[in-house]
Amino acid sequence: MKAIKKNLTEEEYLYLDFSHQTKGCIFPLHTSVTLFLLSYCDCKIFKICLVVTKEVSTDSLLLRDDLIQDVEIQIISRQELPPIVQNCCLPAVVERSDNFCRAGLAVVLRHIIQKSYEADPLKKELLELLGFKKTCLKACAEVSQWTRLCELTIPLAIENFLRESSDQPPTIPVEILQLEKKLSEPVRVHNDDKLRRQKLKQQKADGAGPPLTKGKAKSKVHTQETSEELDSASKSMELKVAFSKLTVQEEPATTNREPSHIRKAKASDLPPLEHVFAEGLYFTLADIVLLPCIHHFLVIICKKFSEKLAEFPLLASWYQRIQEVPRVKTAASKCGIQFLHLPELLTTSTEQHPNLSEVPGVEEQNDPLFIGGPRPTMAKLMEKGIEVIFSPHPCPTWTLDWNVLPAAVSPKEGKMSGDRALRKQQQLNNLVYVVTNQAKPGDRIVDFCSGGGHVGIVLAHMLPSCQVTLIENKELSLIRAKKRSNELGLNNIWFIQANMEYFTGMFNIGVALHACGVATDMVIEHCIKTRASFVTCPCCYGFIQNTSKFNFPKSEQFKKTLSYKEHMILCRFADQTAAQLPPQRRLIGKQCMCLVDLDRARAAEECGYSVQVISMEPESCSPKNNMIVGIPI
Repeated sequence: MKAIKKNLTEEEYLYLDFSHQTKGCIFPLHTSVTLFLLSYCDCKIFKICLVVTKEVSTDSLLLRDDLIQDVEIQIISRQELPPIVQNCCLPAVVERSDNFCRAGLAVVLRHIIQKSYEADPLKKELLELLGFKKTCLKACAEVSQWTRLCELTIPLAIENFLRESSDQPPTIPVEILQLEKKLSEPVRVHNDDKLRRQKLKQQKADGAGPPLTKGKAKSKVHTQETSEELDSASKSMELKVAFSKLTVQEEPATTNREPSHIRKAKASDLPPLEHVFAEGLYFTLADIVLLPCIHHFLVIICKKFSEKLAEFPLLASWYQRIQEVPRVKTAASKCGIQFLHLPELLTTSTEQHPNLSEVPGVEEQNDPLFIGGPRPTMAKLMEKGIEVIFSPHPCPTWTLDWNVLPAAVSPKEGKMSGDRALRKQQQLNNLVYVVTNQAKPGDRIVDFCSGGGHVGIVLAHMLPSCQVTLIENKELSLIRAKKRSNELGLNNIWFIQANMEYFTGMFNIGVALHACGVATDMVIEHCIKTRASFVTCPCCYGFIQNTSKFNFPKSEQFKKTLSYKEHMILCRFADQTAAQLPPQRRLIGKQCMCLVDLDRARAAEECGYSVQVISMEPESCSPKNNMIVGIPI
């Protein structure tokens, strides 16, 4: 059985970008991070392909011999990539002859961890890298500021820093300042109250002294990485809890009931928990991602600008501490990373750095002209000639003949109730009609945020001359979709587990059914960039907010009329459309939905599109029953 499992996993190819190599550093840093994780997991089940854009250099040949020992490796050009991978940013993993691809740093790293554990279930500590509820770096970078910092902005900022470093004092990347600030913030964990009471008890036992600051936490260099040495590194409660997890022991448990004064202490009086690792108390995938990046940053700082090191006491302490994690030194050594011995920093970082984590719209909180509620906001729009108007439905009575379609095409295969399956069929009738009337033979259609593939599978079955690609960041949803596709024998469909930013292929039509919050805006933006038509059905208007890429309102017409805060009023009330709500409230919710989507439509029109906002038929098919249909002019 083990031999069969091994043969199956060996079929997976891991494609990594490779531009150049310097001392112990492989560029881009996403490749360095991936190789470090492979080394840490002692994973040899992938066939690694370094993808170069130029002729193979001597450096790359040395890379094969020196840094990736005992692993099968090829050096290829981008033109030699499988077609599905050519449509994605690297890193990417795919079975050579398969139509299922995983792309993007966080998705690929999580997959490596999962496959390494499946190959050797005794390595339970590998799953701990995925954190509590296995969600570490799972949220896409557009939604999660933390994922964006680890996955995108820190690697890119440090690449630029290494490229530009000279003898002049450097400009420290703001992302490094953000990470230093992050390490200074109190830690929240699932058993937060229990651990904070344990810390209070420890402080009382130690004479009620102040908690040990990170700047003073000592980190020692050890030649052997054992749990006994880890325990001696520091006596703080946080470190004991953190390292007990690393050695797969239970967290320190209290054998007796806590004293009364500890049990009755108010939550506000409990000492905060301090960071041990990047995300809090426990060593996770985030630390794996950050280590190669921060190491190369510190190499430059220590070599050329050592006086700057004092600005990052928490980062330096984290860097020292992470070396004490079992197998980290060994893994780093195999990847050419030679750890620095940093001086002990006794200062605590208290400086507030500018431009960090500004809350969108915070400047409008004291706007004296702001009047809450949807009616004043809608009245303000009407004064400017902006009214709730839907375009007529192109064919309100059209429906697929679900009774003659193969069973695997129907959403009933998605294990949903009969009523819900009927509503899903009605939703699909609307989207499929619009898409099939636009599609031409040979077109490429992308189902963004595809979930279990309800839209994409119907389109692939109905349009056999078109190539359909499903993009979704939830692995299990895509696996279910692939199973249904296999039952139908579809050969014109691809499955890509990735955040949509990692999909770089050209396409003709983009479709999204109930893409939540700003995901709808991301889909529309992706379509506009490639001059593709789009058919979207938005959802979760209450999750709409300013992000690193989008500011609301989006269109010039709405910007001239509404503030960000007023627009958010529309978004919040646009979610008030559930069937159980009073009719008048649902009507206001529907009007707010229309106005939010009209803003999206106007913004697309400013980019050269003809756009309609259409209400699905029947409206009872979903509380979120708007369609935004755009065609490039």
